[in-house]
Amino acid sequence: MVALISARECEPTGRDDIGVVFEASKVIAKTFSSDTSIIQLLELLVRATGMSKARVLLLDESNTLRVKYSCGLTAKESELGIYAIGEGVTGRVLTTGNIALIPDIRREPAYLAKTTDITTLSGGRVGYIAVPIFALDAAIGVLTVHRVNPTIPLLESDLTLLRIFAAFIQQVLRIDQLVTDKTQNLAEENNLLRAALLEQKTAYGIIGSSAVLRAVVKTALQAADSHATIMLNGESGTGKEKFARMIHVASVRKDKPFITVNCAAIPESLLESELFGHEKGSFTGAINRKLGKFEAAHAGTLFLDEIGDMNVDLQAKLLRVLQERSMQRVGGTDDIVIDVRVIAATHRNLKELINEGSFRLDLYYRLNVLPIELPPLREREGDVRLLALYFLQRANQRHNRNALFSPDAFSLLEQYAWPGNIRQLENVVERAVILVESGIINEARIQSFLAEEMQNEPTDAITSTYSKGGYSGRPYVRVQSSDKKQILDALADSRGNKTQAALSLGLTPRQLQYRMSKLNIG
Repeated sequence: MVALISARECEPTGRDDIGVVFEASKVIAKTFSSDTSIIQLLELLVRATGMSKARVLLLDESNTLRVKYSCGLTAKESELGIYAIGEGVTGRVLTTGNIALIPDIRREPAYLAKTTDITTLSGGRVGYIAVPIFALDAAIGVLTVHRVNPTIPLLESDLTLLRIFAAFIQQVLRIDQLVTDKTQNLAEENNLLRAALLEQKTAYGIIGSSAVLRAVVKTALQAADSHATIMLNGESGTGKEKFARMIHVASVRKDKPFITVNCAAIPESLLESELFGHEKGSFTGAINRKLGKFEAAHAGTLFLDEIGDMNVDLQAKLLRVLQERSMQRVGGTDDIVIDVRVIAATHRNLKELINEGSFRLDLYYRLNVLPIELPPLREREGDVRLLALYFLQRANQRHNRNALFSPDAFSLLEQYAWPGNIRQLENVVERAVILVESGIINEARIQSFLAEEMQNEPTDAITSTYSKGGYSGRPYVRVQSSDKKQILDALADSRGNKTQAALSLGLTPRQLQYRMSKLNIG
């Protein structure tokens, strides 16, 4: 007869199987797939204990119990292992959550022998044990084995071991489901972000949907219709060259050259020749005539990046070109008429440079006809996610990876203040794609990268970035449990006003919200 024993009341007794349990723990500790781990557990049961025909039956989508994993069954036997809910001994184990222990299946009418042809089993008596596999408080499957010519003490010892193995299998299945759900959620979120990114009305490659960015793009496109000189102001890494190119492409000069000169990257002694060209023999090394960038940009656009680094003498010559629309090559005497739209850019405060005497006031007014202030990334609400996803896709393609961001990683990226702006974000994302091991870029990985960024950031650069415009928030500080009281006190002092509380703590509202979430502050 079937001995039905409560799975929660049966205490382990019998032989010492610590070695088998230890081997089983090593199997589930390895990074195998759930299929591999469970098969290896069944093989260990059969090999180390003398049990036979070990199998795991699980509920399928139609709520039918089927053999999912086995050791010692033929393919045909596995296909026959199908039970309705409550059918036979195996089905009853699933519905009741109890253990079935049968000393001899030949004497048990309820045993259906679907997967086991009794005539193929050698020996006299054939025992059978079925143990439920639980998920929370419900059975989701059954672990079963056979034992030839068993004694009752041996079956009880087998039962102890099977209960442990059923718990191991439950853990493997649970972890696999968690990973599947997590990966699916991440994939869905990334797909939603990808769809949102594609739907964004990106202007000429400028990615973002924040109100502040849209306003700047609108201004830049309006300015593109004119022929006036444009000054792009903004911190390093805010995309000044992209805006300059957008203005060019949106203008009537779009089919003409777009030439870029970084005034900070070219030595002072060479910058004049680079801009205006030179005549043969005008200085040592000038063995041929050379056309400058102004001539190369004729009828098009010349983008002068980091104009604040140009020396005062060269500023005077640039002013003359802008006023008279003509120039002379270095060493030349002929005036060359040029038709060039100039877009200048700088991350420096030109008014301070004027006060210091290192930038000409008249040139400032000539360049500053249409000033456009590019917003730093920390002020572009919602754009960090879109940019991070864009850089993630590009880095995955470049490095042949398939990395995904976890939701917590996205949150951490959003609460960081990005002193290096878009360029810094791109570097962090690419580093994460290259170094991620599991395929999921999690919060801890991003946290370590941001800590490194803070260590490598020059102090004066941080100070100038955050003091600009009155911003005084901390770029990044790890969330500590000790922060909770400080945050609660700040919220109490501000009567629940989170913006005021954030300012009192030296945080942005987004940084405060992130910390409140991590510390479970409602």
